Amino acid sequence: MAAETLDSPGFRDALVILGSAGLIIPAFARARINPVIGFIVVGFLIGPAGLGQLQGSVPWLTYVSISDQEVIEPFAEFGIILLLFAIGLELSVKRLWELRRLVFIIGTSEVLVGAGVIGGTLKLIGFDTGTSIALGLALALSSTAVVLPMTGTKSRVGKAAFSMLLFEDVALVPIVFMLGALSPVAGEDVADFVGTMVSGAITVAVIWIAGRLILPRMFHQAALTKNTELFMAASLVVVMAASLATSIAGVGPIVGALVAGLIIAETQYRAQVEVLMEPFKNLALGIFLITVGMSIDIALIADQWYWIIAAVVGVMALKALVTGLLLRLNGAPRGLAANVGVLMASPSETTLIVLGAATAAQLVSPEMASFWQIVTAIGLTATPFLARLGQQTERQLGLQDQTGSAVFDEDQESPRTIVAGYGRVGRLVADMLSEHDEDFVVVDADIEAVNAARAKGHPTVLGDLERHEILEMMGLGAAKALVLTMDDPVQSVATTKAVREDFPDLCIVARARDSDHAAELYRAGVTDAVPETLESSLQLAEAVLVDIGKPMGPVIASIHEMREIQREQIKRAVPGISREPLKAASRIGTVDGGEPAATGQDRS
Repeated sequence: MAAETLDSPGFRDALVILGSAGLIIPAFARARINPVIGFIVVGFLIGPAGLGQLQGSVPWLTYVSISDQEVIEPFAEFGIILLLFAIGLELSVKRLWELRRLVFIIGTSEVLVGAGVIGGTLKLIGFDTGTSIALGLALALSSTAVVLPMTGTKSRVGKAAFSMLLFEDVALVPIVFMLGALSPVAGEDVADFVGTMVSGAITVAVIWIAGRLILPRMFHQAALTKNTELFMAASLVVVMAASLATSIAGVGPIVGALVAGLIIAETQYRAQVEVLMEPFKNLALGIFLITVGMSIDIALIADQWYWIIAAVVGVMALKALVTGLLLRLNGAPRGLAANVGVLMASPSETTLIVLGAATAAQLVSPEMASFWQIVTAIGLTATPFLARLGQQTERQLGLQDQTGSAVFDEDQESPRTIVAGYGRVGRLVADMLSEHDEDFVVVDADIEAVNAARAKGHPTVLGDLERHEILEMMGLGAAKALVLTMDDPVQSVATTKAVREDFPDLCIVARARDSDHAAELYRAGVTDAVPETLESSLQLAEAVLVDIGKPMGPVIASIHEMREIQREQIKRAVPGISREPLKAASRIGTVDGGEPAATGQDRS
């Protein structure tokens, strides 16, 4: 029975997909080929138009190919859902309000003007009105799944692209319903459209209110267990429940996923959820791109290759021109406008959804839909090349024009100190940073510690430092310093190694248990290690010397000197250390306005 279960079509297809992701895609990475291209090429090779069509004559190919694309389409849709959820996590209501001009003015214009220009061009060529509108709306959309992973959402290019892509994703549902209303067999579709929009709005409102009330409590309970698997399960339940609710309401699962992300983005659990969901999102998006590759019909390409090339070039040229001009008219620098215009010139994964809706509404024939699906697949494959072309164009034009509206400026993260751990040591460090008006943020995996820090007004994030990505999400690249206060010596060394590899110039100050641990931290790359045993001994010595009547000034100076001597001994145990010590570790400060105290070398 077990053998029969493992030999089922579903298991074989899962093996093919995971094998493709695990074996073939790393080969593309080593060859420095964008994974987007890799997944699409793999989809074509293993799909119905590739090895899948040979399964009848070569039976063993059933174990290395897929003949039915519909088998994995639910997984592909799940990838889009997770992508929209991740976009929501990167947002917040405050940031969405800050981007309102980009989202609702430029985003709206980009969709409507782009659809109008493409649809108008098709109408002039000879397409009927309904088909022109449907194809114009479908081809005006750009790829969230491919563009955002390359640009992010905070760079100048990413900020502009993200705003327009966000509006496109939200507009997808109204577009689909409008196509239904334009159908030659439409009856009461307009009334259905209005009813569905009202139902969707009510559902989103219920999700928002219930989420704000329930989710913090649910994640709090999951965080109390300190069980990563439970926290991950809670995150998946949230995104799937919200997507199911809006899907039942008729406005599509991506709306629920986006709203769920927005709700969690307002809580202290955002960073941890984002880190946990990243592997699922990447795998599911890879599956989606594989389905795009499977949709390529090689026979149709061979028969109509000249029309396909003309369509790809024409659509990209029109979209790049429209998007670039709209950005330029709204104050974007010429280089940025050209870069974003070229980057967003290809069609989208949502183009395939709109084409399916247009086919169901009998506005587009199945044969015509297949043609434009190939155009879309080729466009998605070309997106990494478009990104490179856009960057080159911006570099050339950017030298001539540096002016532009501030709304397009890159989101700059203010330099601040990151305090990792909020135990007894972390609390004191945070209090001292506050005392000196230094900006900082605290991260801890203990929800009780997070709540304690928040109760004192400290900006705090829940995050497991065993996953070092959490620090990068907190803006480690722009940080003044990273302070490691956790009491786990193995974790502090591992975190230091991982951070130092990616950020060679960052100041890292770490708590050490003793001199041996401090030496290990120096080997790992810390700027300064502070052994607890050394500091407690020095404080005891200072207290007894002052209490027995010694003057405080010379006592403090000698304590500084002894600290320096002990640290130099620790560093001498670390061969090859070249990192310059900080002032706190290597300079003996003045006492009561006097001259710097003499070092051991000075006395000799």
